[in-house]
Order: sequence, then structure tokens, then C-alpha cells
Amino acid sequence: MKSTLSLAQYVKKRNGVPLGASNSMKNMLSRSFGASSFPVFWRYWNPIWGYYLSRNVMRPITNILPVSLATLVTFLVSGALHDIAVSIIKWKIILFFTPWFGLMGLIVIFSKWAGVSYGQVSWPVRALTNASFILVSLGITYFLETLYA
Repeated sequence: MKSTLSLAQYVKKRNGVPLGASNSMKNMLSRSFGASSFPVFWRYWNPIWGYYLSRNVMRPITNILPVSLATLVTFLVSGALHDIAVSIIKWKIILFFTPWFGLMGLIVIFSKWAGVSYGQVSWPVRALTNASFILVSLGITYFLETLYA
């Protein structure tokens, strides 16, 4: 039986410091960008959001779908929630984050499947690699959006 961590326990596990600690943001950025792979990047990125996605989307979906598909669905749900928030603010339908997050989910799945790891290189190289995955997927999504708009 899986143990369930509280939000505070989850954040401390991911950030290395308690929820609300003064250096929480610094730790999150350092751990996520310095991660040894893109899947590990997402393990450390935004632990509060990750806690709720893990608990309310990923974990229930893995009961009916393989982990890779559950991962993709979780990224798509996260993107859709971002699209909804921006749509409410702009008062028009926005469908940008869902495909972007879906693409990043595919990168996570593929890099995990292929065993891509760059933990042996320096922190700046790992940070640049993780940022590149984000920026390249953002660029592809933006290009496709303008192509089909």
C-alpha cells in the first residue's frame, strides 16, 4: 500500500527545505534546472502544483493506463488548466499550453524510455540542457500555432 505524503512533506522532499522556507524558490530552481534528466526536472519543478497533479491526476490514471500514457494525460491536463486560467484572464479561448505541455510530456516519456541522462556533466550544462528542452518545445508549439492560426 502506498503511503500518502502531506503537501508539506512532499514539498520538503522535493525542495529539501520546508514549505514556505526563505530559500525554497532557490532550491526548486537549482534542483530542477540542475536535474540529471528532463523527467527529473519535472520531479522538482513547482512541487505544490506537482503534488496536486500527482495526487489527483497521475496516480488515479495509472490505475487504468500505463505510466507513460498517464504521464502524457497529466501533462495535457496541466496544460489545459493553464489554458483555462489564461482564457479567463484574456476573456477568449486560448489553446497554447495544452499542446506545449503535451509536447513536453512526450519528451519526458521518450527520454525516460531512451534512458537519456546527463547527470555526469556540470550543473550549467544540465541547466542549459533542461532549459533547451523547454525552449525548443515552446518554439515548436509557437511555430505550429502560427502555422495553423
